[in-house]
Amino acid sequence: MSKIEELKKLTTIVADTGEIEEIKKYKPTDATTNPSLIFKASSLPEYQFLIQDAVAYGKQGKTKEEQLTRALDKVFVNFGLEILKIVPGRVSTEVDARLSFDVEGSIEKAHTLIKLYEAAGIDRKRVLIKLASTWEGIEAAKVLEKEGIHCNMTLMFSMPQAVGCADAKATLISPFVGRIFDWYKKAEGKESYPPEEDPGVISVGKIYNYYKKMGIKTQIMGASFRNSGEILELAGCDLLTIAPSLLSELENTEGAVPRKLDPEKSKELDIQPIKIDEKTFRWMLCDDAMAIEKLMEGIRNFAKDIVKLEKHLETSL
Repeated sequence: MSKIEELKKLTTIVADTGEIEEIKKYKPTDATTNPSLIFKASSLPEYQFLIQDAVAYGKQGKTKEEQLTRALDKVFVNFGLEILKIVPGRVSTEVDARLSFDVEGSIEKAHTLIKLYEAAGIDRKRVLIKLASTWEGIEAAKVLEKEGIHCNMTLMFSMPQAVGCADAKATLISPFVGRIFDWYKKAEGKESYPPEEDPGVISVGKIYNYYKKMGIKTQIMGASFRNSGEILELAGCDLLTIAPSLLSELENTEGAVPRKLDPEKSKELDIQPIKIDEKTFRWMLCDDAMAIEKLMEGIRNFAKDIVKLEKHLETSL
């Protein structure tokens, strides 16, 4: 049996792509998107009908700014709607990264995205609103979750982010593995790590153990992988979101996949609860050079791709 089939016995598999054909191929339960993936997919000819529909929707706006905002929101939702025709579970749609430090702006954008999904006949339970795991993103999630709008907290690199999101009762968190690996590889001058020593794998493992020890219901979805070894080392994680290239590798490799993360074993560990308020959160994040650098870099890069997507839309508007 292929390793992807073995992995599916232990973990819910999520496709990390905006490309519909790739999702059809691998039949994941859920799918995640982000501005970079949507921008990449938006330039492909087979998805131009989604862009054209968004542009037509955008043109209903009164000002150029309103037209662009409407078109951009509709692009993200259009890709999500196509994905939901294929996956039986949920799709994650990201709030504009430029709102990462704006609580009210993030809440308003989430409301807009959910209204577009619901207008298309999609129950909000099938949509995860992606928010950056900043303090402001966490505060926005706290409000949205109370309204029945489920959140996927992304750009996560550290324990204070994970604890803050749990306190907000976020539905799901996406701790990044590969970007942590990238930072340590550069900082320590290493080419690679054995999977069990991979700093990104270790980070997700610590968050997993903390959540399971504390009985936290928020789901953990490992994300941003650089190699299949990282994925297999997290077998047993609630969910794993995997890019098509790595899904293909796992599909074409046979072998057993042993469970590496086990909630029962986590409960036996000696782990103390962490109390997080805004001051503690900001200091702990500031004190972790990797986490603060990768969080800010991630926000900047997603914002850059949103600007690129806007420019692409402007030509049609």
